[in-house]
Order: sequence, then C-alpha cells, then structure tokens
Amino acid sequence: MTTNESNSAQPSHGPLLIPLNRSWWQRNRHVTLIYGARLATLVVLLGIWAALSGPVLDPQFFGSPQGVAESLLRWSLDGTLWRNSWITIQEVVLGFVMGAASGAIVAYLVAAVRPLWDILIPYMLALYSVPKVAVAPLFIIWFGIGLSMKVLLAAISVFFLVFLSTAAGVQNVDEGLKDAVRMMGGSRRDVALKVTLPASMAGLLTGLRMAIPYALIGAVIGELVASNRGLGFLISDSSAQFDTSGVFAALVVLAVIAGVLNMLVNVLDKWANRWKPLDSRD
Repeated sequence: MTTNESNSAQPSHGPLLIPLNRSWWQRNRHVTLIYGARLATLVVLLGIWAALSGPVLDPQFFGSPQGVAESLLRWSLDGTLWRNSWITIQEVVLGFVMGAASGAIVAYLVAAVRPLWDILIPYMLALYSVPKVAVAPLFIIWFGIGLSMKVLLAAISVFFLVFLSTAAGVQNVDEGLKDAVRMMGGSRRDVALKVTLPASMAGLLTGLRMAIPYALIGAVIGELVASNRGLGFLISDSSAQFDTSGVFAALVVLAVIAGVLNMLVNVLDKWANRWKPLDSRD
C-alpha cells in the first residue's frame, strides 16, 4: 500500500468537527440570540433610566437604578430582603399550588359533565368577576392577618383562571378520539386518562402561566391590606416614607419571583409535552 493510500485509508477527524460545531450553533442560535437581545434591551432601558434620572426625572418621584441597587444592598445586608421575600414566596407558592390543583381538579370533574357545567358556569363567572381586593377584608375577618389569609387570597386568585382555562381544554377534546377508544373497548377511565387528560394539557398549562401574576397579586394585596411582613409590606412602608427607589426594589424582587415560577411552568410544559414532535414545541 502506498503512502497516499494509507493516508486516505486512515480516518480523518478534523473535517468532522466543523459540521458538529455548525450543527450545535444551528440548534442553539435562535435561543442564544433571543437571550442576548433580552439582556441588551434590559441594559439599554436601565441606561436610559439612569441618564434621565436627575436631569429630566426627579429621583424622589421616579427613583433611579442606583437608588434601587442601594436599597437592595441595604436590605440584603440587614436581612430585611430575605425575611420578607421568604414570607411572600411561601404565600405565593402555597397559594399557587392550592389554587392550581383545586382549579384543575374541579375543571376535570365539572367540564366533563355538560349539564353540571351549564348549571355552575354562571356562578363561576360571577365569582371570577369579583375583585379580589374586595374579598380581602372578609378574609381578614375569617382568617385573621396571618399567613393563611394571604395564601387563601392567592389561591382563589389562581383557582378561577386555572379552572376556566382547563375546562376550555377539556371541552375542546376531539370527540372522535374518545369514540375510537370506546370502540377499542376502553373504559371511561381510559378515556379520561389517555385522551382527555393529555389533550387538555395545553389549556391547563396556559392557565398556570396566566395564574402566576395573579398569585403574586393575591399575596401582595393581602400584605398591603393587613400585614407587617412580606414584600407588600416593604412596598407600603417604602411608599409611606416616600422612598420611590425602595418601592421599585420590592417590585424588582417580585418580578424575579414571577420569572422563576414561569421557568418552573416551562419545565412542566416540556415534560408534559415530551411526546410531541420537536417542531410543535418550538
């Protein structure tokens, strides 16, 4: 065998690296660009806010990025941020879980029975339309001003959104799929678990995403109305002291909590829809 033939017979790993690297970039280019654009947008907005603060915007009324950072640092060092954030996180997470679980369960039970749905839906819509801040004084009478009142206020804020969204998903399930399972000898349990539940998952996940800010709103409303702890209390206390940067600092923490909850729902979405083609999940 000649030298050229032996060289050609040997596997060459060099050229293979280029397609692999290009393939990785093609798979991740969109996500990388999106996150880069989001970070750039945040930096630009903070820069504009910082540039306008003082010459154009009065920091006493509109705050400033520097003032927000100072408030967060001060609260972090003395423990104020961690104590109050932990209280609000407990209220939001417990209220979100309770409201979402109860809303989904009731939706699957009620929406599958048409006569029951027709009877109850006007009452559900009427209760959903009641402003939750109007319910807060009643909850204070019933449950006091402790943790349970804020948790339940967050829970009812979540319940109706998850209920209505999940019920819409249940009622939009293709009847042909149900009939096919019945024709193959499937029981009502098989129809519920193998057809209705997977097909209505999109409605449930939509309700969960929509309910995240409402869980925060319910908990913070409870803290604003009657509490001496939590991020809502920090907002109220900072506002009473005319500390606009402190108000913005508490709002930043609430936004971070909402972002983390959204990430958890996205993880649940990917897990629940892992059976779908990749293109349909993008």
